[in-house]
Amino acid sequence: MKVLNIILLSFFIVFSLAAGGKAEITELSGPSGVIEGGLRILQVDEGPTDLDFTIYRGDYIVFDFEKTGAYDFMVADLEIDTVMPRPATEKSYVKMKESGDYAFTLGERKGVFHVLELENPNYHELSAAEASDLIKNVSPVIIDVRTSGEYNSGHVPEANLLPVQIFADNLSSLEKFKDEDILLYCASGNRSTVASKMLIDAGFTKVYNMRHGMSDWVPSGLPVE
Repeated sequence: MKVLNIILLSFFIVFSLAAGGKAEITELSGPSGVIEGGLRILQVDEGPTDLDFTIYRGDYIVFDFEKTGAYDFMVADLEIDTVMPRPATEKSYVKMKESGDYAFTLGERKGVFHVLELENPNYHELSAAEASDLIKNVSPVIIDVRTSGEYNSGHVPEANLLPVQIFADNLSSLEKFKDEDILLYCASGNRSTVASKMLIDAGFTKVYNMRHGMSDWVPSGLPVE
């Protein structure tokens, strides 16, 4: 099993998050906005025009408003009805769980999300059972992109922790595995999709994403450390 320098990496994670360090902003090809700290930041300028955003299934969405204020945000087909920016007592983002085209309203403006599945010849989605077979037969680098708290509560055996919030900052630590098998997972397959896109954009050639993450692994009776 291939293992990252987990001691140094864990130190960096604790230091970076404790210090409130800002993660690298990564511009992605194709979709709207930028990824910062694992979130997709979408710019909303003032104006009467309709909004049109192309994003990926699994993205965690926040808006960067040109004009400060609170805006009602509704995506009826996804049962999203909230206020943006989100209240301080709630999570700052909205998760895009399903692919497709979705009309939305943001304040008095209308718009459309084009939510895409990540498709690339170097990218593969696996069930938990398929991921288990990959581990047995290929011994990939296994990366858990959840938080340290989630990781410590139970993770895939021999998985390395690299939270999506600081994933872009640590791509260099994975460079030696650029042409080797890498398996990513999170709780439900959304954050790992974001991390997978970062690897694909960086030229990694064998990227595997456990499509439903630990929500599939644990009920399947597979081992947890």
